[in-house]
Amino acid sequence: MVVLKARLVEQALAEGFVACRVCRPGDVPEVAARLAAFLQAGYQGQMAWLGERTHWRGNPAALWPEARSVIMLAESYAPRHDPLAGLSRKDRGVISVYAQNRDYHDLVKKRLKRLARWLIDQAGGDVKVFVDTAPVPEKPLGQAAGLGWQGKHGNLVSREWGNWAFLGSVFTTLKIEADAPEVDHCGSCRACLDICPTDAFPAPYQVDARRCISYLTIEHKGPVDVALRGKLGNRIYGCDDCLAVCPWNKYAVAASDIRYHARPELLAPRLEELA
Repeated sequence: MVVLKARLVEQALAEGFVACRVCRPGDVPEVAARLAAFLQAGYQGQMAWLGERTHWRGNPAALWPEARSVIMLAESYAPRHDPLAGLSRKDRGVISVYAQNRDYHDLVKKRLKRLARWLIDQAGGDVKVFVDTAPVPEKPLGQAAGLGWQGKHGNLVSREWGNWAFLGSVFTTLKIEADAPEVDHCGSCRACLDICPTDAFPAPYQVDARRCISYLTIEHKGPVDVALRGKLGNRIYGCDDCLAVCPWNKYAVAASDIRYHARPELLAPRLEELA
């Protein structure tokens, strides 16, 4: 399996992923308690689906008991532009980087399926692929596999490519050599916490979605709380402030797939044209 693992990583990089690591489905025992605390605090807001199927969401080993390995993949969508530059242009709207072009679900899933087919051809076994489409705790699994660590803003951070990455997974019945988990390298940095316009972080590593601009402009149904409206500024779909200021982004390289680069009409749309 050592040879297979090396070839798997090589194939994943050839597909366009920036990293490929492996862990076991049961390598994230802390997830269930963290999820329970998150839900108990009400931080999920109107995202009721986060409270559903918690027996899977908190325990990926239960999602598919036959799986012996989880292959975690990261795909960069790092922008070529400064995501914060548009915040001063009050006649323009700001759209989150991930939504400035093609739907990442389609792009990542196609690559995952090709990689999964390659794995079956090489070694057999059964596979299931996921990209934000099932109750899979991708970020904790990403840390367990060594892709990176969950930063104080809750997103996965890597010493190699910063925090601009989509995550996908291939569950397989094959037992593939596992990687060592990544450790936290945030240190005393508070950049992501301090820049948040709405104070959506009750504490480091905790996110209250009810105050998060990404949630308020995408998931929230109904009017935004009066106390928060003025803090949204010209952000009309999502928010990248906490991601953009992470110092580990100095290692990020702009996404190699041009389908992640901003379409001109979505980079800074005129607000008057959207009214």
